Amino acid sequence: MKEQSVTTGNRLVVSRGHANPPKQEPLQNATNESTDTITNSRSFAHGKNLKSKFTNRLSEFIIEKIIFILGMTSIVILALIFIFLISSGFSVFKDVPLIDFLTGRFWYPNSVNPQFGILPLILGSLWVTAGAILISVPIGVGCAIFIAEVAPPKTRTSLKVVIEFLSAIPSVVLGFIGIMVLSNWVRLSFDLSSGFTLLTGSILVAFMAMPTIISISDDAISSLPKEYREASLALGATRLETIFHVLVPAASSGIVAGVMLGIGRAIGETMTVMMVTGNAARIPTSLLQSGRTMTATIAAEMGDTVRQSTHYHSLFAIGIVLLIMTSCINLVADYVLRRAQKGDR
Repeated sequence: MKEQSVTTGNRLVVSRGHANPPKQEPLQNATNESTDTITNSRSFAHGKNLKSKFTNRLSEFIIEKIIFILGMTSIVILALIFIFLISSGFSVFKDVPLIDFLTGRFWYPNSVNPQFGILPLILGSLWVTAGAILISVPIGVGCAIFIAEVAPPKTRTSLKVVIEFLSAIPSVVLGFIGIMVLSNWVRLSFDLSSGFTLLTGSILVAFMAMPTIISISDDAISSLPKEYREASLALGATRLETIFHVLVPAASSGIVAGVMLGIGRAIGETMTVMMVTGNAARIPTSLLQSGRTMTATIAAEMGDTVRQSTHYHSLFAIGIVLLIMTSCINLVADYVLRRAQKGDR
């Protein structure tokens, strides 16, 4: 700044002014550079976003195609299994009529006059499955109710760990326990000549099915909204009435699903029932008799058959019958679940 003094009469007037007026060109250049920098950064960010979007879309496309290929591979493998099972099983009907195969009372595939009637095997499987259901369903659902609604938190956690441990026990180990312990108990309790009965197999199969029933039923009851319990208790219902009149009906679809999965486990069990049921291919009239299931027959005789023989094809036909039975169980379960869902609506 530069000061200028001017004398006017007796007064001194001081005026201030700029010695050099500011230049505007550097400021404009800085502004232009700042604008260019912002534009470049925006262009870089936009290009980076486009690249990121392209990468995400490419990743999604690849993942979708992998999932599609895996799904189609599973379907193709299942289709090939069905084709192989049907083509191998239906060959037996060239030598054995279908009616005789399903309703025949004798299974003597290696005799001089072989007979391929699987009615004893079907009834044996049904007896074992029915006995396992009668044992496992009440105990399993009751345990699920206790774990979900009655047990303290520490007890609930401990019981869940024990149940998971039970589901991990191999079936051959349970079969060995059945031979050494359970069969003797059945023999002494019912005054039988042998403890290798369908009841022994039913008890062990029920023991194997209970973890599945308990886990799924517990999840179904625990996942119910807490408003159900609060509303029922607020209306004056007791805890027991709330459990059996509100919570169990509301969770019925999940409980039925658990029961059906348990039934599927029971009807498809092989090693345990083969070890403890006696393997007598005869028509049983009670659980206290020896019997043979379809799965045990396939496991016991497949290694001793001549390939492409009638006996060989008959074992595949038994597999087809077993597949039809399990499919019917799944259809019934699906029907019950749909009815329960419509009822909830």
